[in-house]
Amino acid sequence: MSKIRIGIVGYGNLGKGVELAIRSNPDTELAFVATRRDPSSVTLKTANIPVYQYNDLAAHQNDADVVIVCGGSATDLPKQTPELAKLFNVVDSFDTHARIPEHFANVDAAAKASGHVAMISVGWDPGMFSLARLYGNCILPDGKDYTFWGKGVSQGHSDAIRRVEGVQDGKQYTVPIESAMEAVRRGEQPELTTRQKHLRECYVVAKPGADLNKIEHDIKTMPNYFDEYDTVVHFISQEELNRDHAGIPHGGFVMRSGVSGENKEHKHLIEYSLKLDSNPEFTTNVLVAFARAVARFAKEQNTGCKTVFDVPPAYLSPLSGDELRAHML
Repeated sequence: MSKIRIGIVGYGNLGKGVELAIRSNPDTELAFVATRRDPSSVTLKTANIPVYQYNDLAAHQNDADVVIVCGGSATDLPKQTPELAKLFNVVDSFDTHARIPEHFANVDAAAKASGHVAMISVGWDPGMFSLARLYGNCILPDGKDYTFWGKGVSQGHSDAIRRVEGVQDGKQYTVPIESAMEAVRRGEQPELTTRQKHLRECYVVAKPGADLNKIEHDIKTMPNYFDEYDTVVHFISQEELNRDHAGIPHGGFVMRSGVSGENKEHKHLIEYSLKLDSNPEFTTNVLVAFARAVARFAKEQNTGCKTVFDVPPAYLSPLSGDELRAHML
């Protein structure tokens, strides 16, 4: 397979990770970067790569085989991905689970109308965890699913902390509760509430003179973020936060607990886990692998919107079918 030319739209943490992932694969090359910022403010690690304004992309439709859309927030992608699917084959990491059907329909209409391929919701959840859940349900139809996240930084919850009055800075870690995971591993198939599955651990830098008791109360009672969880708040200095909590680690576990036998006497557990030093860097490696699949779908003229469920595993690999059968089967 010839080299896949990949464009990047957006050059924040995710865009930088995509550039690194492209450089790490022998069959991919960076075609361009597009930004809403001043192009001269973007410094790439790859030499001699053009940086375009987002609004000028229509003039560069033939410059990339696939474009990876690195929206700045969850609200960017519902607008950007359908727009870009009119011009390019695209991949995005849209991760608002409840809105995936709506996003799929909008992107599918745009991609089919323009004859392009669009892959949405690529990453580790949704993405790799979605595949683990699907395989588990197919193999153990008589069972239950369990997904645990962490220990890792939740960027959305960290943003929520920083919006609390009196907070200067902060990070929030999602922590899976070990006793709940062990009950699943024993095959007990427990019914677990939100509170029983995860702990929220917050590291907060307060502004000088701020009321610490009020900050803690406002965090713990915040609807849709912390009120349904046991939450621990640690007050630390900015220096400690910068020194000890600068990274963006994450990970988690997908489990399928099931039974078989005439009397359901045999217990089985499928467990898939990730432990990530850098959430965005891992996610970008997944995006580049699925960009390879998009390029293959495009050659087949298999257009429209796709998800990770629609991709043959071999389409993710740079290896040929013969090589895969000889070395990985």
